[in-house]
Amino acid sequence: MDFRGKKYERGSNWSDPEVVELLQLWADDSVQMELESCLRNQHVFNRIAEVLREKGIHRTGDQCREKIKKMKLEYRRIKDNHKTLRGGRTWKFYEVMDRVLTNRPSMSYSALGGGVVPQAALVPGSMVDSVFHHHFTPSALPFGHSQHPELMEIKCEEVESDGQRLTPELLPAMTYQQGSVDEEEEERTFQDGGGNDSPSSRVDIGIDTSISPSGFSEPTLASSSRVQAMGPRSGFSTFHRLRKKRKVPRARDPLDEMLWKMLNSQRAMEDRFLQLEEQRLQRDAEMEERRLQLEQRRFELEREHEFRMFSIFSQMLGVLRQGGGVPTPPHHGPDLAHPFPNPVHLGPHEVRGVPVSSQKQDMSSFYPCGQFQSSPYLSTRGNFLSSFQGSAEEGYRAYHEDKYDEDKNPNGIINFGTSENKLCFDLMSKRLTQSDMNHIDPPLLQYPDWKGHPFLREEVARFLTYYCKAPTPLKADNVVILNGCGSLYSALAAVLCDPNDTILIATPFYGGIIQSVLFYSNIKLEYVHLDSKVTGNSTRPFQLTVEKMERTLQNAESQGTNVKAMILINPHNPLGDIYTLSEMKEFLEFAKRHKLHVIVDEVYMLSVFDDSATFHSVLSIDKLPDPQRTHVMWGIGKDFAVSGIRFGTLYTENRDVNDAVASLCYFHAVCGPMQHKIAQLLRDRDWINQVYLKTNHARLRAAQAYVTEELKSLGLPYLIRSSGFFVWIDFRKYLKNKTFEDEVMLWKHFLDNKVLLSCGKAFECCEPGWFRIIFADKTHRLQLGMQRIRKVLEEREKEMQAEEDRQPGQDSKADSTDEVIYISSHQEPSSTNLGDLIGLLQQQMRSSEWLQKNTAEQFSQENPEVYQVFSKFLSKQ
Repeated sequence: MDFRGKKYERGSNWSDPEVVELLQLWADDSVQMELESCLRNQHVFNRIAEVLREKGIHRTGDQCREKIKKMKLEYRRIKDNHKTLRGGRTWKFYEVMDRVLTNRPSMSYSALGGGVVPQAALVPGSMVDSVFHHHFTPSALPFGHSQHPELMEIKCEEVESDGQRLTPELLPAMTYQQGSVDEEEEERTFQDGGGNDSPSSRVDIGIDTSISPSGFSEPTLASSSRVQAMGPRSGFSTFHRLRKKRKVPRARDPLDEMLWKMLNSQRAMEDRFLQLEEQRLQRDAEMEERRLQLEQRRFELEREHEFRMFSIFSQMLGVLRQGGGVPTPPHHGPDLAHPFPNPVHLGPHEVRGVPVSSQKQDMSSFYPCGQFQSSPYLSTRGNFLSSFQGSAEEGYRAYHEDKYDEDKNPNGIINFGTSENKLCFDLMSKRLTQSDMNHIDPPLLQYPDWKGHPFLREEVARFLTYYCKAPTPLKADNVVILNGCGSLYSALAAVLCDPNDTILIATPFYGGIIQSVLFYSNIKLEYVHLDSKVTGNSTRPFQLTVEKMERTLQNAESQGTNVKAMILINPHNPLGDIYTLSEMKEFLEFAKRHKLHVIVDEVYMLSVFDDSATFHSVLSIDKLPDPQRTHVMWGIGKDFAVSGIRFGTLYTENRDVNDAVASLCYFHAVCGPMQHKIAQLLRDRDWINQVYLKTNHARLRAAQAYVTEELKSLGLPYLIRSSGFFVWIDFRKYLKNKTFEDEVMLWKHFLDNKVLLSCGKAFECCEPGWFRIIFADKTHRLQLGMQRIRKVLEEREKEMQAEEDRQPGQDSKADSTDEVIYISSHQEPSSTNLGDLIGLLQQQMRSSEWLQKNTAEQFSQENPEVYQVFSKFLSKQ
């Protein structure tokens, strides 16, 4: 199609020569026959437009059809009203249109075989002998201008009119007076003739009531052609027949109705076929995408396995060179220039729900630096950080690429993995937009005290004194402001520990701590593993006791590990436990005996929503066992449902720690205007107590009640707690082999069904099968998310039931392990003696078919140079 701007809009701005060319094509007998015989005529006008383009007239089929339509309307208006143009002139194209439309063959369907016959052939007396079946083929439409030349004698002249439009006037001679004597006589004649039941009369009536298959209603033009075809009838005038034709409604042809039904059913079948074809193509595309993902995952797992095997071989060679003894680990200074481990063994952020770090993130005993140099533009640390973000944030990245939105993306991923409070956006948005928040002073736009503006630190001290129930007012000089608690973990790890020192922490725990203490400071975590069994002095599942911490600390010291600090999360994430005051004192006494710094994370202290539960802050203790080694952190992101505002505060009485952390605030400062908003928020105690906390706690209780009821209906065990935004759930019955590999597969199954959870391995839980679900969300998202979880569990039950029904000898392990192979962090050697390395190597050889696929002969063919060097090295031993 040729679109050249607004002046070429459909049916407008036709010159007289162009109209003449259009009429010459349209007036062709074959064109008129096809227009009358088909229900849709778009293709006819498209072919007319093609012929016009060959003559240099660029018009579309729609424009041609619209122009003919307007000309037919103008012709009918003039003819029906017997009008002429002003000035006594007639329309220049009237005669041509009259000849074409008057002589147009009116079509009807023949009763003999359903063919198309011209009505001119249906003449009384020759109905059987002269039936002409017109077999018309649209593709054979000629454009050879076979019309009579006299039809196209058009005199193009200007029409003198002010508005250049046609305004026909009524001729007095053509008016019709109803009720005249001649009309009454003609009426009686028609009634007398109508009683005749002869065959000829039946044929005439059938012709009068037939309609054209094209669907056009042209009573005046069609009547003139029918009158000529029927011939004269005695006692029945032409004028009266036309008048009766207007009065009697035209009967619907059953063939037309059947044809319409057939076309509608055909169109419906075609639409249904197209829908099915689109669904099939979509399924094929999804299957292909899934296959490519599995291939990519399998390739990555094979490469990881090769790296792991190569690491073990390298350590064995190192031991053999030293005669089988235990090699001394190299010393790493504070320059952090040592190699980083494989990202596969490191912990992700709390929302990712993928495998996390090993029990000790040894920075020197995993792989050589060259194994991780993926970019020549990055350092070893840079390549590690890049690889870590690219491989360990699978779930979180997938969520941000496909977020659920009720209107824009209803099939997106619902996030039950990120610990965020999404219940109080209305309250916080209203409070943060009030007039007292919008205040700008010059000091707010200048460099502040790196600890934070004094007005904010004073307000934080008063806030913590009030809500932590401190026995004496807290001092503003002991407060340090940073942009989030993650920055606080990183800063404290840097100022309290040296590289390769460790921090004691109970598992499961918030997985983001691993990155916080590892990325900048190279600090490892020593795990106090808690399990769901209630044994010994334990009174609840996953209970932390001093005995467990003592045992873990002794084991670490026996291996030469230097433990410098311990982390306590209260209320706990992800368990939701609230430590009693006596438990906190026991933990602090334990830390004092071993001279350990205690980092107390109380970021959920205002999210205890059940009145039966009581939270005791460390700052509420009158006399701390070791105040110089006790450091408390808190932030507004969780308790005030504004996780996007990065604000964290540290309270410590140790001036050295305070100043050291403050020196790092240069990199982690909060902007001045935001400090003003936070100070105004913390100062408004009446709004916090009377409005926000009451509403927030009520909504948290309702959301938790809904989720726990759904879990009960599914028969899932869970921990009942009264703090935080999460429920710790036991999915172990849905694991086939009760391994972390099965846990990751179940996590991926949830993610494939558009719901993101956090599996237990993301929190370093020692038991596979535990998951964390966030319930602090809107009701409609909770309902939809729980429906998707139910669907996954039902499918999982069917799969497990089908496997149980198989024969005992049938091996189905390949179906589950080919897709995801998780390398458990608990298989890391605790020491580097030769016996442990050989045992680990044997275990790796039994756990996969890697050596069967990669034989020594195959390696020698693929890498002959490396194989020769390795052979020479063995010959020298």
